[in-house]
Amino acid sequence: MQNTLKTAVSFSGVGLHTGQPVRMTVRPAPADHGIWFRRTDIAGPDADIPAIWSAVTPSRLCTVVENAEGVAVSTIEHLMAALAGCAIHNAVIEIDGGEVPILDGSAEPFVAAFLAAGLREQSSEICAIRVLRPVEVREGEAVARLEPADMLEIDFRIDFTDAAIGTQARHLRMSNGAFVRELSDSRTFCRQADVDAMREKGLALGGTLENAVVFDGARVVSPGGLRHQDEPVRHKMLDAVGDLSLAGGPILGRYTGIRAGHAMTNRLLRALFADPDNYLIEGCSGRIGGKLPGIGVHSGDLPSSRRRAA
Repeated sequence: MQNTLKTAVSFSGVGLHTGQPVRMTVRPAPADHGIWFRRTDIAGPDADIPAIWSAVTPSRLCTVVENAEGVAVSTIEHLMAALAGCAIHNAVIEIDGGEVPILDGSAEPFVAAFLAAGLREQSSEICAIRVLRPVEVREGEAVARLEPADMLEIDFRIDFTDAAIGTQARHLRMSNGAFVRELSDSRTFCRQADVDAMREKGLALGGTLENAVVFDGARVVSPGGLRHQDEPVRHKMLDAVGDLSLAGGPILGRYTGIRAGHAMTNRLLRALFADPDNYLIEGCSGRIGGKLPGIGVHSGDLPSSRRRAA
């Protein structure tokens, strides 16, 4: 069945790109409501923005959703991944600015707060999107593809010239808390040269060595090093979970990303939904329900909990 939070959860921080302080509260919502953002700094009915693939506007560095009146919220991918990874299907996200707080650069702070608040089961069944045939988009050497599978699987490959990143690949089946255990604590990353270029353009103004992993050639600049040896590809997978959650329901299919990013994943969803023969909407009772991301997750799955236990 669908889930929402038992109680509201609040977060404060700064936006990664704007550097502006922001306060955000994730509130419970009724069954079949879905995920919606509400800009509390904007008066009237124009403040609500749906977290859905068709509301995504072009952006290379993050995922942005915008309503018909031009009101937008950016950098939503980590929050959306946390909601999907905790099996939260209905929520109202009140935010007093235009960018979700970056926190530590991963999804784990969101996940930890959601699990601490607890989930409430609702009266409506989850409806999943089953991929019926392969759908693919390409851009140069970058590829994003969906193909049939019994559950959401993520297969990702990245390739950077920086020796500290290099070529990394990983495959995960996103059931039984795999997102929380394996991906949720992996932080956004960038190269020092990219940081310099973005700041010249007025971006990454809220980025620090505490909320992003910065690489410079063969060196990890951020203090404390990596949380995982392959943290960059894990973070790319985290982003993909968040971007795919904008489908409007859990996806039953295998996602393959090769050098793919936010924009390509959204193009892939648009290609999927462009042809009704590509997918089937189905209820998730019984065997299917047990394979969905977030089902059965508990606080002991948090990577920080396991690090403390070790």
